[in-house]
Amino acid sequence: MPKAKPLSKEQILAAMDKTLSNRAASRYLNVSYQHYKKWAKIYTNEETGQSLFDKHLNQQGKGIPKFLRGNGKEPALIDIIEGRVDPSSFNPAKIKYRLISEGHLEEKCANCGFCERRVFDYKMPLLLHFKDNNKKNYRKENTELLCYNCFYLFIGDIFTSKQIEGMEDHKPVNLGKNDWDVDDYHLRRLKELGLDDDEDDINQYISRI
Repeated sequence: MPKAKPLSKEQILAAMDKTLSNRAASRYLNVSYQHYKKWAKIYTNEETGQSLFDKHLNQQGKGIPKFLRGNGKEPALIDIIEGRVDPSSFNPAKIKYRLISEGHLEEKCANCGFCERRVFDYKMPLLLHFKDNNKKNYRKENTELLCYNCFYLFIGDIFTSKQIEGMEDHKPVNLGKNDWDVDDYHLRRLKELGLDDDEDDINQYISRI
C-alpha cells in the first residue's frame, strides 16, 4: 500500500482555523479522515495539553449544516451553483460529477470538443476549470470542462516539475515509494477492482491514472 505523507502541526492548525470539525479539516487538507486523525492525535495544544484532534471535536455539529452531519440530505446542486451553500465542505470531484450527471456541464472539452474515454476504466480526461480562478464560484458562466491538452495550452501546467521528471525518467515510475495518500474513494475503487491486498497491483493501477 502506498505510504501516506505525514502532516505537520502547522498544516493541521491551519486546517482547524479554516474549518468547524475534524472531518472538515481532513477534507481541507485533501487526506483521508483516518490519516488526519492519526496525526492530529499526535500533536497537542500547548495551553490545554489536549490533542489537536480532541480540541477540534464538534460532536454536536455546531455551525455545521444538517446535510453534512452524516444523516442529512445533500442540498440541491443549484444552491451550490448560485452561492447559497459553501462548496468547500464537499468533495470537488463529487460536485464535478453532479454538474455533469445533472446536465449543467456537457461532458466534453469546451474548447476542442474532445470526449474520448480511457479503455480500462471508462474515465474521460477532463479538468474542471474556473474562469475567474475562484474555486468556490460554481456559477454556470464561470465553469467549463477542458481536456488536459487545452488546459495545458491555455491555462497552465497540470503536473508539477517533480511529477513530470518522474514520468520522463528512464527508471520505472511508481515502483517504489509514492508521494501521495490514497483517499477513501480510491480505496473503494481499488477494492472494487480486487487490488486492495496487492501492493504491486496498486502501484501499477495508480501509475496509469
